[in-house]
Order: sequence, then C-alpha cells, then structure tokens
Amino acid sequence: MLETGGHSISEQYEERKALNAAEIGAMAHLYRGEVYRSTIWRTRLDTTTNWAVVTLGVALSISFASPDASPLPLVLVGVLIIFFLMLEARRYRYFNVWRARARWMETHFYAPMLYDGNLHLEENWQKVLANDYLHPKYHVDYLTAIGRRIRRNYLWILLIQSLAFAGKIAVHPTPVQSWDEAFRRADVGPVPGEVIVGLGALYMVVWVIMAIWSDQNDISRAKYRQTDSSMG
Repeated sequence: MLETGGHSISEQYEERKALNAAEIGAMAHLYRGEVYRSTIWRTRLDTTTNWAVVTLGVALSISFASPDASPLPLVLVGVLIIFFLMLEARRYRYFNVWRARARWMETHFYAPMLYDGNLHLEENWQKVLANDYLHPKYHVDYLTAIGRRIRRNYLWILLIQSLAFAGKIAVHPTPVQSWDEAFRRADVGPVPGEVIVGLGALYMVVWVIMAIWSDQNDISRAKYRQTDSSMG
C-alpha cells in the first residue's frame, strides 16, 4: 500500500468528498490520453482486418482468374487469415484496456458531473480506476478476444473464403455433375478431396462455435458481474 504524507492512499480516498479544480483538470487530461490511446489501437485493429480482406481478395483473384486455375490459394489463405485473427485478438486486449478506462471515466466522472454536479466519490469508482493504474492487467482473456473479433469481422471473412472454395469446385472448369467429381476437384496433391472438404467443414464449425461461446460468455459476464463496471 502506498504511503503519502503519513496517510495511505485508501485512507485519503475515504476522507475526501470532492475533487478540487486542479484534480478535475488532471482527470480531463487523463481522459483525453485514454481516448487517444484507444483510438490508436482501434486503428490498428482495422489494419489487421484490412490485411485479411486484401489477402482473401488476392486469393479470390488468383483462383477465379481462369477455369483451370487451382483452388489451392483459397485453402492457403486460411493460414494467413488465422494469423491475422490471432494478431488482432492480441491487439484487441490492449485496445479494450484503454476503451474500458475511457468509458469508466465517462460513466462515473463526466456523466454525474453533467447530470447533477455530484461526482459521487462515496461510490468509490475512483478506487477502481486507481487500482487499474496501480495494477494494470487485461480485462478479457485471449479466447474471449478471439471470439469477439470473429463475431465482429472474421466470421464473414471466413464464410466468404469457404463459399468461394465451394463455388470454385462447383463451377470450374465446368459445372460439377456429382459428389465424386466434386471431391476429385478438391484433391490437393496426395491429400484426398474428402479430407480437404472435411477439414474445411471442421474449420468453419470451430470458428462458429467459438463465436457463439464468446457471445454467451459476454452475456454471462454482464449478467453476473458484481458491479455495473464497464471494465472489460
């Protein structure tokens, strides 16, 4: 516990009932800093999503360039999309810290000040914020971050990739006439088409399940959270 002037930080919080003008000004600058950091990291999230979209577009262009073009690029691009998803989930965990702090100040500092001119320090919202600065940590785990990014963007990207692969098999070089023919077109070197199709179906099912789990987990977290905290 930190000591300042013979009193602990927690004791000083319990004693004070209001913030002075200098402290309110400092809070305003702190809020601006958190908004700036969340904006920067939000831009970085958009960057990785753009990379995933561009690489998928390149794979589509190559595979559909001619009827005889191989569908293999649509399979290989999945590796890059997963890599971008993992990278974006990591960035999201950082973004969520700055977003949560900014939102916390909006709901507990600015909103009460504008609504009734009372910061309600007796609710100890300032302690929650102070502890988050004293002991910084991620507000969501890695799997939750992955699930949220799948729900927001990547499920559609992965769905387009899968549909494009199925479409390529179905129409090129001629419309497919049977399941056996479709599986033969899906062959990748020594790997049978049945295995490729099965792995592709499993690939999509895993991401859909993770998206659903993430959504239910977020609902559960909101329902059973001890406070109305916007942290996380």
